[in-house]
Amino acid sequence: MLYSKIEGEGKPLLILHGFLGMSDNWKTIGTQFGAAGFQVHMLDMRNHGRSLQSEDFSYEIMAKDIYEYCQANSLEQVDVIGHSMGGKTAMLFACTYPEKVNKLIVADIGPKFYPQHHQTILAGLNAVDFSKKPSRAEVEEIIGNFITDFGTRQFLMKSLFWAEPGQLAFRFNLAVFNEKISEIGLALPDEAVFNKPTLFIRGGNSNYILDSDIENINIHFPQMQLETIPNAGHWLHAENPKLFYEFASSFLS
Repeated sequence: MLYSKIEGEGKPLLILHGFLGMSDNWKTIGTQFGAAGFQVHMLDMRNHGRSLQSEDFSYEIMAKDIYEYCQANSLEQVDVIGHSMGGKTAMLFACTYPEKVNKLIVADIGPKFYPQHHQTILAGLNAVDFSKKPSRAEVEEIIGNFITDFGTRQFLMKSLFWAEPGQLAFRFNLAVFNEKISEIGLALPDEAVFNKPTLFIRGGNSNYILDSDIENINIHFPQMQLETIPNAGHWLHAENPKLFYEFASSFLS
């Protein structure tokens, strides 16, 4: 079963984080929706956060995880927000189980294939030798040799925790990601279609959703809308949470 943080009462809203993230990444926006009449379920995806660790890792199995979470929590129909990897999972979940989804919001990812581009991040994470019992500062310094962007480093450091006194570890399953990283870039199946309202929100400075992708998005999501957050990159919900919330809440209401 997936770990979740639940905020508020009302209409069920699932929030799915991106690769190497966790439910905590969405606490600010999740709390806002919780105060606005939604029962918000911020999930830790498989092999992330406090959820199950498994050798099985694919969009198909993550979409099934979401379905089983809904069944276990008696959620008949939900709205879904998904970012990056969580957005691709949300797309496949909506296409596979359309009866479960009312409205879908996809943050800065499209249904297309994405070439592998996480090599530097994985190299930095794999450079950390936890058998030497490094401190938090030492872990950040090691990662910093590979990842110069402060925001990306802070994002990754959120998954660092004390597995036991004096022993740090990452919450995500790095060994499985090393082996199955190619799964992250896979495209939505050709036959996957979701014929209900769908909002795509992209960062104006991000290259994940290009104007040339809109035709393909329309094939899979005929009722799609597109909004752009100016001067924001791939982590658009963290860079401009106010505008992200405005777009998302307006669409869901």
